[in-house]
Amino acid sequence: MTLAPVHRNRQTKIIATLGPASSSREKIRALFDAGADVFRLNFSHGSHDDHRARLAAIREVEAEAGRPIAVIADLQGPKLRVGVFTKGAVDLQAGQAFRLDLDPAPGDGARVQLPHPEIFAALETGNELLCDDGKVRLRVTACGKDYADTVVVAGTRLSDRKGVNVPDAVLGLSPLTDKDRADLAAALDMGVDWVALSFVQRAEDVAEARGLIGNRAAIIAKLEKPAAVKNLLPILELADAVMVARGDLGVEMPPEDVPRTQKMILREARRAGKPVIVATQMLESMVAAPAPTRAEASDVATAVYDGADAIMLSAESASGQYPVEAVTIMDRIASHTQSDLGYHAALDAQHQPPKNTGADAITSAAKQVAETIGAVAIATYTTSGSTTLRAARERPQIPILCLTSRLETARRMTLSFGVHAVHNADVTSFSEMVGKAVAIAMRDGLVQPGQSIVVTAGVPFGTPGTTNVLRIAVAGE
Repeated sequence: MTLAPVHRNRQTKIIATLGPASSSREKIRALFDAGADVFRLNFSHGSHDDHRARLAAIREVEAEAGRPIAVIADLQGPKLRVGVFTKGAVDLQAGQAFRLDLDPAPGDGARVQLPHPEIFAALETGNELLCDDGKVRLRVTACGKDYADTVVVAGTRLSDRKGVNVPDAVLGLSPLTDKDRADLAAALDMGVDWVALSFVQRAEDVAEARGLIGNRAAIIAKLEKPAAVKNLLPILELADAVMVARGDLGVEMPPEDVPRTQKMILREARRAGKPVIVATQMLESMVAAPAPTRAEASDVATAVYDGADAIMLSAESASGQYPVEAVTIMDRIASHTQSDLGYHAALDAQHQPPKNTGADAITSAAKQVAETIGAVAIATYTTSGSTTLRAARERPQIPILCLTSRLETARRMTLSFGVHAVHNADVTSFSEMVGKAVAIAMRDGLVQPGQSIVVTAGVPFGTPGTTNVLRIAVAGE
């Protein structure tokens, strides 16, 4: 099998979810060759053995290709569902009364169990409950600790164990169920690089996960609920990255609010210097069709124009009929979008001034210097990844070469905008640092003899969070 290009001519990264349609080493390699930079393991489906085998295959592909690949473990989170009905389903009419309670008896046209006391504890009169992904909408007219009387606002049929969303309330639920805790322990033992946390409502949810994960993996806070959007800034402070999970978000807020919410999240994540992923239903029609709709192509392009670090495929690559084609087309859309002359002008218009620190000043200057002298790459030496993330926040037009002696850092950085991550031995002197940066940039096709690169690093070496050196180097000199 032919090797993929060492360096992709694209700055926005592609995440491909693995599943029944993409479990073999050969298919994972094909997805990587087509453009996948990061792979997602969805712990809502499959066994631990399934995920362990997929991760082992990813590591084989990583060794073959000679470049780091990040793996995300996406936890399921709490699933709120109604109980069962005597006849399996009921027909509802707008305006009728309908009760939700804790009684486990099968439901009928007047009531059904909702086995979640946390919901009743958080409800207030006037709140809405969305059942079956919003197909049934109920408005609360009265409530107590073990019941909620509602009126049907919309929807005609509700069947057994359909999901329930509560967009108007913050629920007293941990984002980590017993299943999630078992899945998390297994994922960490497997050696995943990122953990995606579902059902995040507030910063404390991220802190709870951090207490269990420590430094063994980085955390992606999935923004699925209006409460998470309201608490975005404190969540951004504690999370390592965020995901705009538009499927659930689109259920819990009006669809007309989702596009501007997506843009706001991308803007604030960039300001915070945290990677941001746009996910869900990006090329949904490709689950069953070999080409996307024009609207889907525009949706992918919009996320790229807005400066997303990564865009994600879910069912398209996990269970669809055309997983490799979906990655290929997403790669083409992103590459063509970034070749638009107005692309970087739009990103520059959203640029935020650097923070009042020496590290930010050096990183901001690196982009300006690179533009002034026509450099073809910015090289960053980093231990924790912070130096590289600062460079990615600037959204330069040229690749960011991330050089790190920590393999886990190299893998995590593959999620970030424009980053070409390389795991290499540590350096002991400034001259060795510059020489290695130039040699690796030439080896990987980022620079040709006579071309310049800008190098940033922190001295003394190995001190996380320090960026205090900028150097211009010319390849071949």
